[in-house]
Amino acid sequence: MLLYIDPGTGSMLFTLLIAAIGSLVYLLRGLKARMGILFSRKAKDGAGNETLPLVLFSDHKRYWNIFEPICDELEARGMDAVYYTESPDDPALEKPYRHIRREWIGEGNRAYARLNFLKARVVLSSTPGLDVYQWKRSRDVPFYVHIAHAPGDVTRYRMFGLDYYDAVLLSGEYQIHQIRELERLRGLPEKELRIVGLPYMDAMRSRLAAAGPVPAPETGKRTVLLAPSWGASGILSVYGGEILDALLATGNRIIVRPHPQSFTSEAALLQGLMARYPDSGRLTWNRDNDNFGVLREADILISDFSGVTFDFALIFDKPVIYADTSFDPAPYDCCWLEEPLWTFETLPRLGQQLTRENLSRVGELIEQCIHGPMYREARERARRETWAYIGEGAKRTVDYLEEKLGSVHET
Repeated sequence: MLLYIDPGTGSMLFTLLIAAIGSLVYLLRGLKARMGILFSRKAKDGAGNETLPLVLFSDHKRYWNIFEPICDELEARGMDAVYYTESPDDPALEKPYRHIRREWIGEGNRAYARLNFLKARVVLSSTPGLDVYQWKRSRDVPFYVHIAHAPGDVTRYRMFGLDYYDAVLLSGEYQIHQIRELERLRGLPEKELRIVGLPYMDAMRSRLAAAGPVPAPETGKRTVLLAPSWGASGILSVYGGEILDALLATGNRIIVRPHPQSFTSEAALLQGLMARYPDSGRLTWNRDNDNFGVLREADILISDFSGVTFDFALIFDKPVIYADTSFDPAPYDCCWLEEPLWTFETLPRLGQQLTRENLSRVGELIEQCIHGPMYREARERARRETWAYIGEGAKRTVDYLEEKLGSVHET
């Protein structure tokens, strides 16, 4: 007699089979990554049994602005440290420090092999995902510290971004609540949390003061900077060429600065847009590693939920337009939390929202934001909430690192 399986049970068994196959594929991929790391063990720190006191790790040269003021402060105090980077052309490699050893450690598995078998007392990094993806905690590093690379919500990292750090350096009180709530929901031990401010914003603020005013353009037109985030919720993914057409129709000068990750994660999208809208006298594409020049030059910024929005508004004290891109929290830590994100509560106070309905009137929105006095008051409020200890970020960061070096011992 043939065994009968009703359709509902059959569907369930089929679903379980697919899930099992998916889990096996995921397991094999993870095993492959781990084997690659193990076979690359020869890339382990060449210092033998030496335990480094302090290591700073950056996964890309674009984050040198985060580490430079910290390295400068370490150098000024005569504190020895090692700076590891995954970028062979990281500007840090050319800077003449005496106390900061800088080294390119390769990319991908080669870099992870170096980090996963590292011997150090304290590691500072702006890279999320420690012990989640390929970068694993080394058994010879007792203490890992994360420093954010932008103001705003620390729950906008990809899932579990900060869970396995020992400490997180913050810039606002609301961020403490966000992390503590995630720890509670996930049953994690409490991390050390220290508000230190934003060293890179302090440095950019000082640089802006030294640079002086921007010369007025000869054409008398506005300079509009479009600087979106990357991913499915970013402006270019949602609006595509529509937003470029609308901006060009204003007659203003347009600078488009995609997020650097876009050139990797959504290369086809960018290649198509850059071919359709090539550099001209009216529109230029910007890929400078340092965004200071375009932020200083622009009269207004159009972005989405990118951290550059707050750099522009709070450092350069200029208005913004933020696009309605229907942010999907699913891949991010914030999807665990019920309260609204600080970013999306603050953006409406800083400028106008751009939607499909008012896209054709973007020129009017630009003028309203530039001339609206209420936005200046909102920028001041945002500074108070997310930029603690203005001008003291690097000092307070190194104070904390010095404190940890005095209390953390080798494993």
